[in-house]
Amino acid sequence: MTKVIAMAGKGGTGKTTTSALLTRYLLKKKETPFLLVDADANANLNELLGLDVDLTLGQIRKELKGELPPNVTRDQFMEMKIHQALIEESGFDLLVMGQPDGPGCYCAANQYLAMTMGKLAENYKYIIVDNEAGMEHLSRMNMRTIDYLLVTSDPSARGILTAKRISDITEPLGLEIKKQYLLVNRAPHPIPPALQEKIDAAVADSGMELGGIIPSSDVLINQELSGESYIDLDDSADIIQTINDMFDRIFS
Repeated sequence: MTKVIAMAGKGGTGKTTTSALLTRYLLKKKETPFLLVDADANANLNELLGLDVDLTLGQIRKELKGELPPNVTRDQFMEMKIHQALIEESGFDLLVMGQPDGPGCYCAANQYLAMTMGKLAENYKYIIVDNEAGMEHLSRMNMRTIDYLLVTSDPSARGILTAKRISDITEPLGLEIKKQYLLVNRAPHPIPPALQEKIDAAVADSGMELGGIIPSSDVLINQELSGESYIDLDDSADIIQTINDMFDRIFS
């Protein structure tokens, strides 16, 4: 059975970084194959993995509004194009949603997307969705059941409060969340008592567990600045050991 891992959190809290580190973790654990879906309008997960993107789902939706090849139905066209958009790597594939929809109704495109994603899911052990702060893409992809929701925050009172609000809206959206975790990224060491209080309160007042507090790391910053893939990060780095221990606890 395919398991769905979804990232959520306001912009700049480290969702994409967490997705890239999770990619590295699953590859090292040989938990393959898995599908990465970059559902953030500001798509850059591919950059942290050293990959180029040639076709996005946003571009496919626009093509659906135009003339289709003869003797090809819209669902056949959507399925064919999504397979073309898949970036295939050893152990995982990446699918990029691209820019949000422009004017006009894309209900049919979203329906075809949901149908195609349902077929695709059968091929993977995990599907990891790097979301925007909202989680509308999960509905569009017909992913109503989330095995793991990882809600990221920066080390600020506003970030922690936003993380709690994101956790709170999952039920009204009709999403079934089996497990949800709060991850606090780029945290100072030691944690200031006031910040720890905010974290403890958010966990106590929501359905989240504390997944981990991740320290600020020059190793990650330098890797991104150099343009090197996060998959190639050194196993011996302290931050990698911290991340691996955190994921071990979450996915054990």
